[in-house]
Amino acid sequence: MIGICNVSKRFESIRALDCVTADIQEGSVYGIVGTNGAGKSTLLRVMCGILKADEGTVNIDGMSVFENVQAKARICFIPDTPYYFINARVQDMMEYYEVIYPGFQEERFKQFCKKFDLDLKRKLSTFSKGMKKQVSVLLGVCSGTKYLMCDETFDGLDPVVRQAVKSIFIDEMMKREFTPIIASHNLREMEDICDHVGLLHKGGILFSKDLEDMKTDIHKVQYVIMDPVLERRLNGELDIIKKEERGTLSCITVRGSKEEIIMAVESKKPLFYEILPLSLEEIFISETEVIGYDIKNLID
Repeated sequence: MIGICNVSKRFESIRALDCVTADIQEGSVYGIVGTNGAGKSTLLRVMCGILKADEGTVNIDGMSVFENVQAKARICFIPDTPYYFINARVQDMMEYYEVIYPGFQEERFKQFCKKFDLDLKRKLSTFSKGMKKQVSVLLGVCSGTKYLMCDETFDGLDPVVRQAVKSIFIDEMMKREFTPIIASHNLREMEDICDHVGLLHKGGILFSKDLEDMKTDIHKVQYVIMDPVLERRLNGELDIIKKEERGTLSCITVRGSKEEIIMAVESKKPLFYEILPLSLEEIFISETEVIGYDIKNLID
């Protein structure tokens, strides 16, 4: 398990992380999502021990991560922009990873490169952005570490390769102790693979929840209630995050159990109502609007 407790980090006058606390359980895919500049990359680097937290602690399986070789041996970090040695070939990076990570799986890496049509003898400087990202992800998976921390893993990958990488992650989790932690702003990609999500905003964590629990706790409802008195009563009974009106049709995003929401709506004699599925992107927008990060404020 990775334990993050009251972690803060400043860069001069900028507070990149502000008292972040979260627990990342083993054997699940943890997604770190957030607004631009929320601190996702900084948090990953603190978790890896690349940066030292100004306040708070990060423990990897009970061990402090900063300047701790034993703890860092359990982590592989894939940055947003992969770094490769000048004029390095794919094979050169493979051999480097074998030195750094004792559990590196050379044969498996070669098999992956063959499947992804990545020439071991070719210089990485001649690869496209997406191909470089493919190599970095495959190196990370084959490093054999217990935790794989990925910054914008799917950025630059085409849809087919994205799906293949997700399948590799799931397969790896079934075969050994393996926990991917993925930071991204691409919520649609995260929704397909993550079990648990932590939402960062302005350096602080708004919540850290199981994705399925999150979806059962927040709902979108469309309805038509002709009696304005009954509709006002409904608005007072429900914990409404957001409401939109189009003529007689109202659409609300509301917290609470599905059963309680249905009972409240049905008691107001609607002409029509339906519960709509909420995507992770819609949940993200709703949660951030609550604390003032509203798209309307950005475009007005």
